[in-house]
Amino acid sequence: MSSQKKATVVSTSVATLLLTIKLLIGVASGSVAVLASAIDSLLDMLVSVLNFFAIKKSEENPDEEYHYGKGKVQAIAAVIEGTVITISGIYIIYEAVMKLVKGGETTLLAPSFVAMLLSIVITYGLVKYLQRTAKETNSLVIKADALHYQTDLWSNGAVLMALGLVWISGYHEIDALFGLAIGLYIIYSAYAIIVEGVEILLDKALEGEIVASIGEILSKHPKITSYHWLRTRSDGTTNFVEFHMVLRPNMLLLEAHRIADEVEEKMMELDRKKRWIITPHFDPYDDEAVNDAILNGTPLMETPSAEVKI
Repeated sequence: MSSQKKATVVSTSVATLLLTIKLLIGVASGSVAVLASAIDSLLDMLVSVLNFFAIKKSEENPDEEYHYGKGKVQAIAAVIEGTVITISGIYIIYEAVMKLVKGGETTLLAPSFVAMLLSIVITYGLVKYLQRTAKETNSLVIKADALHYQTDLWSNGAVLMALGLVWISGYHEIDALFGLAIGLYIIYSAYAIIVEGVEILLDKALEGEIVASIGEILSKHPKITSYHWLRTRSDGTTNFVEFHMVLRPNMLLLEAHRIADEVEEKMMELDRKKRWIITPHFDPYDDEAVNDAILNGTPLMETPSAEVKI
């Protein structure tokens, strides 16, 4: 089992444990904040199961039908996860508002306090584990899961604080107010997950720093006259790079291939955690204007002639 799959199994198990603890205490105590946290743990469990199958599918090798693999499945899962988190935040806000309007007391404060304290300890350990796995694998799904449980950590802390304040002050509205704040924070945290997933699905270019480094690798090679038509994207697990490099018109194909191997190796060193698919194109002259014309559907310009020097 890969480290990514193992991480989803661990997170599913932890979410199930936390769900059981919070649900029992939340129902018994009537605490909106604890019940909200229990609902969040239920969604955590469902999302972790989804992530397991998403990672399993994304790890499948390219085939005759999917030539570039299925890496974007992780991005789809991240968008779904972010959406689920948003829905849970909306539900928590609804429950908090209802308690503020209708009123109600929070009982069993001591057991609730202990349960949330235990949840914080368990969640903290899980967050550290997921963050380490995300760093090692560079997986968007695990990264999203780590962020998700990190928001849980903060929300659990807020619930703990709310219970403590209710216990001390006797004002049960505090529980609902903290539940409202937790719901808003959960929605806010989901935004980043959704955006990153959508950007991958829309083939956003690689990070500016990496693109600049790729350009520097090409421009500094002594036998590359110039380069153009640099295009990059990622599916979450694999970086894709395409570029045209201008070489001497009379250069042997064998030498051109060797140059391509050299720059490709340097590019892959920029991020060893991901796979790379690099597609170079050899040009005897700079035909960027022609390529732009083809892309934009405008009349083709006359191609420059290349003087071949023997």
